[in-house]
Amino acid sequence: MDSTRVVLITGAGGGLGQALTEAFEADGWRVAAAAHRILPPPRPEPFRGFTVELANAGDVARLFAEVDRHFGRLDAVIQAGGLAVDGLLTELDPMDWDQCHEVNLRGAFLCARAALPLLIKQGGGHILQIGSFAARGAVGQAAYAAAKAGLLGFTTALAREVGGTNVRVNTVLPGVLRTGMTAGLSRDRLAALAKANVLGRLNELEEVARFVAHLVSTRNISGQIFQLDSRISRWT
Repeated sequence: MDSTRVVLITGAGGGLGQALTEAFEADGWRVAAAAHRILPPPRPEPFRGFTVELANAGDVARLFAEVDRHFGRLDAVIQAGGLAVDGLLTELDPMDWDQCHEVNLRGAFLCARAALPLLIKQGGGHILQIGSFAARGAVGQAAYAAAKAGLLGFTTALAREVGGTNVRVNTVLPGVLRTGMTAGLSRDRLAALAKANVLGRLNELEEVARFVAHLVSTRNISGQIFQLDSRISRWT
């Protein structure tokens, strides 16, 4: 059996997901890349693409079974799949609220639950959530903020639950990145977000991806929230 470390990345079809794939491959990992609809461009082995509906328990179970069958091991899960739903609460459709929480929060729960037996079998591993600064709350983001804030509590609770098995659990807040999720923002809005940073600029995909790849390779960090841009805020 190949002993090269294996990472499963959800949301791999997005800009951050593709940057994460490249960063882990550069560090010598085998990558299982999962996405809802659009997989990242085909890459040579040991890369392997999968589709998944994160809110569907059966689909998530199938994904992890396929990863285990194909690679024979799992060392880390990067839960980068997510969905942003914006709108004032009084105008928000309950179905949109539910979908936001199902993808962002239920999806994290389902992936962690499916990953734990495989990680524990390997003697430990890492579960890393991609969170958001939006968890602090902003006008028009009640649904998304609530879901992402839930990830923070989920991270610390799960870290305490599984620390004895050598599974580490952390969340990274990547900052505002130039991806499909922010493509619809106006130039003025992006400028305002950059100004909110003490360095006066937005974050970069490659830097976030390198940080995540490094964090997942560590042995003694768990239950932490890492903010990767230069907005100043306390999280723990």
